[in-house]
Amino acid sequence: MKTILSLAAAATLFASAAAADIEVHHAYAIQSSPVAPAGAAFMVIMNTGDADDQLIAATSEVSARTELHTHIMEDGVAKMRQVEGGFTIPAQGHHELARGSDHVMFLGIKEPFEDGDILHVTLTFRDAGNVEVDIPVDLGQLSNMNSMSHDEMMESEEHEMEHGSDSH
Repeated sequence: MKTILSLAAAATLFASAAAADIEVHHAYAIQSSPVAPAGAAFMVIMNTGDADDQLIAATSEVSARTELHTHIMEDGVAKMRQVEGGFTIPAQGHHELARGSDHVMFLGIKEPFEDGDILHVTLTFRDAGNVEVDIPVDLGQLSNMNSMSHDEMMESEEHEMEHGSDSH
């Protein structure tokens, strides 16, 4: 029994040490438009550890579903897609979640994002486990980007309808 307890304590210590290796910087969230039930969060994730880690999921109570997404070019059109398996955060390096690239996607937003709101998000890493992040909503960032095209908005709404609004 002591061995099992010792192994459990060692696993907890390892997870705590791994979580300490993950840092989140420059995080902010936006809603794609006041009427769209979707939004996104962007940030820089740093890994100060000696081994690569993998961001494998994100969860939040602000939306029906929270997913890891990226943009791909298909027939000359930028489209968003869910990323199965997540994003690698290299050892002693970082991975940027940015507009037009990898990001956290909120589908089926329960209430419109208001400038200055704080979104509580749990990032789940393969090794570090859960890392809690409070992400400020910065709607001023919308003026710094090209708005989502009508086709992208329609695709997002179709994606929402095809997959429902239940959490995974």
